[in-house]
Amino acid sequence: VKVSDKGINAFLDPHNSCDIVFDATSAAYHKEHAKLFEELGILAIDMTPSHIGECCVPGLGMEEALRNRNISMISCGGQSSIPIAKVLADCIPDVKKISVSSIVSANSIGPGTLANIDEYYHNTKAGLRKYTGVGEFDVELHVDDVNLETRMFTTVMAWCDAADLDALQGPLNEMLLRIQRYVPGYRLESNPMVIDGGIRIDLSVEGLGDYLPKYAGNLDIINCAAIAVAEHYAKCLLTDRQVQKTPAIKTGLQMEY
Repeated sequence: VKVSDKGINAFLDPHNSCDIVFDATSAAYHKEHAKLFEELGILAIDMTPSHIGECCVPGLGMEEALRNRNISMISCGGQSSIPIAKVLADCIPDVKKISVSSIVSANSIGPGTLANIDEYYHNTKAGLRKYTGVGEFDVELHVDDVNLETRMFTTVMAWCDAADLDALQGPLNEMLLRIQRYVPGYRLESNPMVIDGGIRIDLSVEGLGDYLPKYAGNLDIINCAAIAVAEHYAKCLLTDRQVQKTPAIKTGLQMEY
């Protein structure tokens, strides 16, 4: 694996050409990096909350990876909450507001996230808006500096007049299986509950534990989501190249996430 100490300038070297870049710097830096990646024709998978690229949650479809050259992985809170928020918005009529609150270990959140906290809130709301169509959101991120090995917990609340809780079970279980295909540690911690005029669902994310500790589910979920996008893009790119060599091969390869 090639490495460089030249930062973004490393990509100006033709020997370092590539198809995909995962930018895990910061929102401010990605705004500059995105210009160069676009000029070089590189697919940029944005791990920062810069809100430049098209928001993507792999379990909800990855057409964005083929239509855009800059893909936003939104935020860890977005990747964990948006699938459940979409189920609530799709199954409950007239959702007035969606609230998302995440708790993560102090050991799994770094200075980059804290420095980009405003962008985190903004990008998470943008992702929620795209996938749910709801107009109003509250987003919170809490850092647990006492229980340092606690995995990521997220609470999603949909504010509405009424809802059929039994009707939510099927779509929730289906969504759970879709996300678990690329984030095995994604699980529901509660059945839907009616609390203070809203429907509440609690979920948690545990990491794979292959490099980062298992409690760092907030890091693993956005990493796994980014890898899912890259794999989908690479398979489609490979198929297109094979089609160019063998016109009889059908296009339109789909990954089931």
